[in-house]
Formats: sequence, C-alpha cells, structure tokens
Amino acid sequence: MPELSIEDAIENYFQYLLAERGLSRVSLEDYRSDLKKFLLYFPNKKTTKDLLSSDVYDFTVKESEAEKSPSTIARGISTLHNFFYFLAREGYMDSPGDHVERPKQPTRLPVVISRDEVEELLDAPDPTNPSQCRDKAMLEVMYASGLRVSELCALKLKDVHFASSTITVARGKGAKSRIVPISPFALEWLSAYVNGPRKENKGRKSPYVFLNKDGDPVSRQYFFQQVKHYARLANIRNAEAISPHTLRHCFATHLLEAGAELRAVQEMLGHAHLSTTQIYTHVSSRRIYEAYRAFVTRK
Repeated sequence: MPELSIEDAIENYFQYLLAERGLSRVSLEDYRSDLKKFLLYFPNKKTTKDLLSSDVYDFTVKESEAEKSPSTIARGISTLHNFFYFLAREGYMDSPGDHVERPKQPTRLPVVISRDEVEELLDAPDPTNPSQCRDKAMLEVMYASGLRVSELCALKLKDVHFASSTITVARGKGAKSRIVPISPFALEWLSAYVNGPRKENKGRKSPYVFLNKDGDPVSRQYFFQQVKHYARLANIRNAEAISPHTLRHCFATHLLEAGAELRAVQEMLGHAHLSTTQIYTHVSSRRIYEAYRAFVTRK
C-alpha cells in the first residue's frame, strides 16, 4: 500500500473537494479546522500508514473530553470519515467503516424576529451616510431574497437583474446556481447605493456589488458586526443573538406564514433537501401558537 505524508494527503483531499465536489473555500476552511484539531490531538500521525479506522473514535473521545458541543463533534466525525474514505478510495488506507455513533444533536429552532422588528432593523442605518446606505441596501436585499451572507458578500453586478426583479445566485453550496426573485422595494435601495455611494468608491470598476472603503468586497465578518450594531441601535430584543442569518430565517418563516409553498421556499433558499427547509414550519407553527396563546389568555 503506497504511503503519503499527512500534509500531502490533506492537500490532495482539498483539491478533490474543490475541483470535483465543487465545495466553497469557506467549507474547506471548516474541514481544514477539523483536520488540524485531529493532528493536534495525535501529533505522532505523520503519514497515511499511521492512520487507523479507530482514530475516528479516539478523536471523538478527545472532543468529548474537551466538552465540545454535539454539533461540533458530529461535524468532526463526518470530516474524518470523509477524509478516510477518500484515502481508502485512493489506495492509501483500508476502508474506515462506520463504527462511531454520532452524538444526538438537540433541535435548535432558528432565531426569528417579528415583521415589525425586521422593519426597525432595516430602518436603523442612515441612508444619507455612504457606508450606511450600503448597509441599508445589504439588509434590504438579504431580507428580500433569503441569501446566505457569503452569497450576499459575493454578489456581482451582472447577477442583479433589475428588469425582471431577480438575482442569479451562482455561489451557493455545491457551486449550484439558482434564480431568486427580489422585491422592487429592495431593488430601489440597491439602485440607490449602486448609482450613489458606490460610484464614488475607489473600487467602482469591481464586479462585486457591495464594497468597503478600500474598494474590496465587504467581508462576512464586517457585515456580521454591522447587523448586531443595527440591532442594538433599533433596540431589538435579544440583539446579541441577531446575525445576518437571522434575516435569512425571517425571510423563510415570514414567507411560510404568508402561505408560500414549502417547495418554493426550498428553491429560493437553495436547500438541497426539503427536510432542511421544514424546520421553518416548526418556527412558523410555534409563532402562531404563541400568538394564539397570548390572545386567549388576555385580560
């Protein structure tokens, strides 16, 4: 059986994920983080001949001792299994099997705020300020389209179709493209930014829509911080729990509450499996029940 250094094996695996599986670089960084932890736990693993199927179980024990969350442990198990199966397919080790039971993960319902709270959040930026005009457009587009924050930051001018009120999302998970409708109201704010502050930006010739002061695409980390800032500014309840993903959750939940079909919401969100979208039906049902309970118990 041929032998390969662990570092070379990992790089070969990432090339495979990038070229053949079409995974994003964000996903690759998650995988790299898991494999880096594995090597930190077991520094004596130098080549593929040192790898054993039992390493997955040993890794799980280490993560449990470190009191990592069930979701973190489950992701690490999945990463190692997939890496080992790749090496087995390439002839560098025996098939690892599947002998480790993944920890059960509690079902966590997404954080969703009311329509009124969303409006307060969207109105928090000052559109007369150039950077806040951009933030306002980003918030409006995200809530109106349900984009992932990575998709929002990577949005290109050519993918915004003002005439048809649609956006082509070409950088979703698995490199799959989809067309998402967007409200004319959100497009008005997007147009105000594109034809206003963006024209004065040093990166105005950039293909990306949303730019920072240096002309580069706005980062996910920056937008994450800004959403929290505006949530605090708008006095949104539990503002520290609000994130860009909250707007994606609200987009899906509010659509379902308005009577949208689950399959249509699935397509707009870019979910590969309907089961992923179904969690929003639980959120919607819970919110309806809470509203009913508040009604019947009123004084």
